[in-house]
Amino acid sequence: MTQFKLLLASALVFTSATIFGQQLTQTVRGTVVDKISKIGLPGATVVIVNSEPLLGATTDPDGNFRISQVPVGTQILKISFVGYKDVSTNLIVNSGKEVVINVPVEEDITQLDEIVIRPDAEKNKPLNEMAVVSTRTFSVEETRKFAAAVNDPARAAVSFAGVVSTDDGNNQISIRGNSPFGLLWRMEGVDIPNPNHFAAVGSSGGGISILSSQLLANSDFSTGAFAAEYGNALAGVFDLNLRKGNNEKREYTLQAGVLGMDVAAEGPFSKNYRGSYLINYRYSTLSILSKMGVNIGDAVTNFQDLSYNIYLPTNRFGNFSLFGFGGLSDQMQEAKRDSTKWEFEYERYNSNYFSNTGAAGFKHAYTLSSNTYLQTTVMLSGNDHGYEEDRLDNDYNPRFNYKQNYVTRKITVSSVLNHKFNARSAMRSGVYLNRYSYGLNLRYRDAALNQIVQPLDSKMHANTIQAFSQWNYKVSEQFSFNTGLHTLLLTNNNTLSLEPRASVKYDLTEQQSFSVGYGLHSQMQPIGIYETRTELADGSVTLPNKNLGFNKAHHIVAGYDRSLSRYLRIKAETYYQHLYNIAVSNDSSSPVSTLMSEWGYITDPMVNKGVGRNYGVELTLEQFLHNDLYFLLSTSFYNSEYKALDNVWRNTRFNGKHAISFTAGKEYNWKKGRVFGLNMRTIYTGGFWETPIDFTRSVELGQTQYIEALAYTEKLPDYFRTDIRISMKRNRTHTTSTISLDLQNATNHKNLGGQYFEPQSGKIEKWYLLPLLPILSYKVEF
Repeated sequence: MTQFKLLLASALVFTSATIFGQQLTQTVRGTVVDKISKIGLPGATVVIVNSEPLLGATTDPDGNFRISQVPVGTQILKISFVGYKDVSTNLIVNSGKEVVINVPVEEDITQLDEIVIRPDAEKNKPLNEMAVVSTRTFSVEETRKFAAAVNDPARAAVSFAGVVSTDDGNNQISIRGNSPFGLLWRMEGVDIPNPNHFAAVGSSGGGISILSSQLLANSDFSTGAFAAEYGNALAGVFDLNLRKGNNEKREYTLQAGVLGMDVAAEGPFSKNYRGSYLINYRYSTLSILSKMGVNIGDAVTNFQDLSYNIYLPTNRFGNFSLFGFGGLSDQMQEAKRDSTKWEFEYERYNSNYFSNTGAAGFKHAYTLSSNTYLQTTVMLSGNDHGYEEDRLDNDYNPRFNYKQNYVTRKITVSSVLNHKFNARSAMRSGVYLNRYSYGLNLRYRDAALNQIVQPLDSKMHANTIQAFSQWNYKVSEQFSFNTGLHTLLLTNNNTLSLEPRASVKYDLTEQQSFSVGYGLHSQMQPIGIYETRTELADGSVTLPNKNLGFNKAHHIVAGYDRSLSRYLRIKAETYYQHLYNIAVSNDSSSPVSTLMSEWGYITDPMVNKGVGRNYGVELTLEQFLHNDLYFLLSTSFYNSEYKALDNVWRNTRFNGKHAISFTAGKEYNWKKGRVFGLNMRTIYTGGFWETPIDFTRSVELGQTQYIEALAYTEKLPDYFRTDIRISMKRNRTHTTSTISLDLQNATNHKNLGGQYFEPQSGKIEKWYLLPLLPILSYKVEF
């Protein structure tokens, strides 16, 4: 009996040691493809670096691989294939979800000795092989890890050189001194509408991103001299890629936090089919708290969104995808019916705002040959923006003050052909056809005229045709160049722009390279400008802006890139942008220019006679993730000016002169299966420029009036902010949970946002940007 008890005790001890000592693992799988042709590469070797014993696999005839029992944590995946450059990349392996990746590899034109690209040395190289200058890849991990990024690509981009926030209460950004309106958003190779909640018409940002990080894959971000496939933009490009859902196993993500409650699901349609679905839905936490009776302020705020990517491959007819997103957001405020509580003018206003945006795409990718594939996409998109307000008089009767309703619908058909002639030469050509439908209505009470005016009231259609072709050629392993042409045509007034693009890259050594790029770029005016109405003395109405041309800019960029070590690199770029043919007010005393447009529609008569100039130098020091540590130091020194018909060179509003940011993070393996993360970001930028307030005129009219002759001559104080993100991740068998706390503006530094005239006090008051804002979130993946 005693021996039996000893045997049983020994068995229990051994079993417990096995259970508690068992290492958590996960499966890593994916596809290795040619970077140009996207064809799967059979026979490639894929290994987990420094694994013991060595973990690895060989790709099957379709380029697929699978590695089981990979320990959780940060791993390095290395891919080798004869005739191609080796590629190594960092992976974050969690126990809750399989890691499924697509790895593009570049053909080696020498086809002699393999050229080893060290871990993460490709990270600063864009996914688009034809984008050489002012373009970098940003990863999903960056949108998740960067302090205060809160899964938002635009907020994460503020860490990059040349990018500053225009208002930290939302995610609008200025790139190299340009207006936020100059930013282009693309998804799966097609232009999309502004993908943000609480967005204003004519803007590129909003309060909260509609896009879920659950759907995003690694993507590109360009800040100048764009590749030829990008058009109708002057400032920058977000070229977003979506990941496919797991096609072998159903997986789920639940997340709850201050910004909302998310539910994501992905998985296969059946066991014997390679297709998959990936869907994410989010509902506003603020809405839930409000309905529970929690006081969250005077305004009632709601938002919800849905995003999806459905992959439907076939054996003979190519691969099909259904993808898209939709977001609904609104905010309503009721005036206080007690004049003794009217401390500020806005408290006597009833207001109702809404912003609804969506896009639904159908994509077909078909391989024509081993070196050629065709991608065709049809997308339906649109948005509906509305805002109305009335003001309570002293008897609490509502009096009309403002109403706008802007409806946009768009149909896009695109077709892009990719062909690789050989290892040295490749070409990409395509066409985009866009059909717009608009309903534009704007009415407001003009304080100066003391009457209601209606500068916009129209329903219209517009058509644009964009075509491009670009060629990439590698003269040698050290020297390559890209050349191309983009064409943009607005058929409504037959405005045409032919835009040459070119770039050159030369590797001085294996550790350093030099690049030069040039591009001519153009952009349509915000559509409401074309439809501005002017009433003549005889009562007739004209459209003075219907024949406006595009805003245009020459971009010139030169860059130098040097690897200081396997994980550390420094990059410098200098640029000059000459903006011309800019739409400005047709008034010789007016400083109004579309280069200052951040949202809404300018309703002045305009002419294409304005100019502008942006120039500067940027320096980036970056350590890619190594030993669970990363950092990014970005510095920019720049100047941004414009000139309207008044013939005065002025600062643009965004001319902060300098911008410095430091972003860093470190993860600590605290206990088995637990990872503590600490991330921070500090931003120091020059203050923006404001127009002085005309106090006498403001008192007379009871609202803020400006001295337009002194436009953008008053500089705000410099901007400073520190953000901190603390997280705790715990890996369990088949489950990963993460709790995080983002402290935005952790020091509660008061950054002046501007000034306005307050009618209730009869004084000029100051308003400030975002104070300390804690954002708590909990996520579980299984």
